[in-house]
Amino acid sequence: MATDLFVDRSVATILGAIGLLLLGAAWKSRSGRLEPIAPIGWLLTGFYFFNETPFYLAKEDPVLMVMSAACLPGAIAIAMWERKENNESQVKALRWFRGAIFAAGFPYLLIAHVPWLSVLAIWFVAWQSGLFLQWSGSGEIQLGETYVQYADGTTVEWSAWEGNRWFLTEEMSEYSFSTELLGADGTSIGISFVLACTAIQSMIIFVGAISVLEVSWKMKFRALLITLPLIHILNLFRNAGLIWLQGVYVDWRYLGFTIFEFGHAYASRVVSLGAMFLLALVLFDMLPQMHRHVLTLLRPLGLSPGKR
Repeated sequence: MATDLFVDRSVATILGAIGLLLLGAAWKSRSGRLEPIAPIGWLLTGFYFFNETPFYLAKEDPVLMVMSAACLPGAIAIAMWERKENNESQVKALRWFRGAIFAAGFPYLLIAHVPWLSVLAIWFVAWQSGLFLQWSGSGEIQLGETYVQYADGTTVEWSAWEGNRWFLTEEMSEYSFSTELLGADGTSIGISFVLACTAIQSMIIFVGAISVLEVSWKMKFRALLITLPLIHILNLFRNAGLIWLQGVYVDWRYLGFTIFEFGHAYASRVVSLGAMFLLALVLFDMLPQMHRHVLTLLRPLGLSPGKR
């Protein structure tokens, strides 16, 4: 809800979009005249993610709470680094980072705030997850009704929603749109698909990091051809697995969590982060320029490009 945030989510989104545009402009500028606006872009973008910290604190989600809380201090540190850095290799790494954040963040904001794009992405991945589950012989699901949820918790069916379907103009909850999953007999299985279930966030990170590298388009295309389908397939496996666990281990409990809650909030996140780390190592071998940039950006944490 809006009361769980530092500022209204719509205001934070506008600030974040402005920050991303500033980073994009500073990245595109080759003359250096727009370099001074980059720190402002970092601060606004960092605050956009930091604004969600109280929300995750209220939901008792320590993983996302810590990650959100670290965004603003991290953005401040990068902004200060931008102001004083003049080393050529570090300037190039910071420029790449600006472009990567812009190329990843702006398309995701667009998808998240255009209802039609959000709902189509949810339907597409939910339908494919159901096919994956059916082909494996583990069960059969079908898509139920899609709901729109406002910030105050009230919901309305997508088919009856009278809001703007091309751009959100109303205050919505974190999961603005969700599609209910039904069993083979048409009854609810207690799981709904939201935009976070599509793995768009994970894919868009690699799109941003790869697309702004100063390498040939063939190298970019090959890297994207490896990463995006692999992430999508792994996500389908994750979704189908969670659905299957929910149906088989109905009475399983651990620390008050059901098997689905524990798997969704903790186990699958650890596995997903591990998979992304391994995928990043593959990309570092394919795109050494990205590896150099990442090592350069990690230097303030005690790592240097000369260390393995």
